[in-house]
Amino acid sequence: MKKILISVLFATSLMLTSCADLLELSYDIEELVEYLEAEDSIAKSEENMPKNVILIIGDGMGVAQVYSSVVAQKEDNSAFLRFPYSGFSRTYSLNKYRTDSSAGGTALTTGHKVENNHVNWASDSSRYPTIFDDAVSVGMQTGFVVTSSVLDATPASTYGHVPYRRMFDTLSLQLSQCNHSVMIGGGRMNFLTENRKDGLSPLDTLTKRGYKVVYTLDSMQNFDGDKMVALLYEGDPLTAPARGNVLTVGAQKALTMLNRNPKGFAMMIEGSQIDWACHNNDSAYLRAEMADFEQMLNAVLDFAANDGQTLVVVTADHETGGVTLPNGDIANGGNDVHFLWGNHTGVMVPVFAFGPGAFHFSGIMNNTDIPTKIRLLLGFDND
Repeated sequence: MKKILISVLFATSLMLTSCADLLELSYDIEELVEYLEAEDSIAKSEENMPKNVILIIGDGMGVAQVYSSVVAQKEDNSAFLRFPYSGFSRTYSLNKYRTDSSAGGTALTTGHKVENNHVNWASDSSRYPTIFDDAVSVGMQTGFVVTSSVLDATPASTYGHVPYRRMFDTLSLQLSQCNHSVMIGGGRMNFLTENRKDGLSPLDTLTKRGYKVVYTLDSMQNFDGDKMVALLYEGDPLTAPARGNVLTVGAQKALTMLNRNPKGFAMMIEGSQIDWACHNNDSAYLRAEMADFEQMLNAVLDFAANDGQTLVVVTADHETGGVTLPNGDIANGGNDVHFLWGNHTGVMVPVFAFGPGAFHFSGIMNNTDIPTKIRLLLGFDND
């Protein structure tokens, strides 16, 4: 760009008739070169690889779900409006136009399309490594926070490898042997020996590996160590707002723990029950889950803005419900939410990005492009 502009100015100089004009133009060119060099420096600075990455997934969250939340926040207070870059993701799985959460989660964590119901599991039974595996291999710390069971499809895609997403006994063993530093969600019953067909105890494995296993929000907040699993509910967490601010507090706790590592961190946060609200065609449930998601987003963006070294990428694994907004009330934050049906759809979902390297997430991309871009920005190889 610099060469083009200078060439244009030089060509213009040939048409000048006076030496004074030519001398004045030479100074203009020098100033232009200095300006362009400064712009190049800024561009290179923006392209610096982030130290940390936070991948946030709104399960089932399409454009209509996002815009319903933007309207509900009123007066342009939505956290989604804080993202300077946005795009779209194509979500189809290896074998279906409509992905499920396991194939969708796998695409977002590994960069590979798999069949529905598979978690990081290829059709030939080989296993795909995740961006979190890559992060651990270079000394980064990792973790996740979800409003589902820690064994649900999306969190499982950060550590698990199974041909069927509901192999909970296997997934709980894989979780107990994984390298995440912090894991927060529900699903305690699947870790108890008396509830398992194999009679094994993943909790004992976690304890032997130096993890503190906690069961209450207070215990989670008061923990001051380096490795923690918070199983805050017997099964799935309560719906919003009954569960309180577990998602935001959990995200802040995980950030505090992971940010101690001088080599950086990679974490996943999921608003799991946006999907459930849409499966139920429940607009009040959806509004509450999106408000909870917004609160967490603001907390994460505040951290990233203050930190200056953290890339935040927000997207969805798929859209659920075929949500439309035929009418609403901007002034009062109202939305007339209609659902097409109670299952996933195949439409593109939004992508939002903030922080170093965020501009790489503009435009239409495949869901598998997201971890590929993250790998490149963190300096990993893409195999």
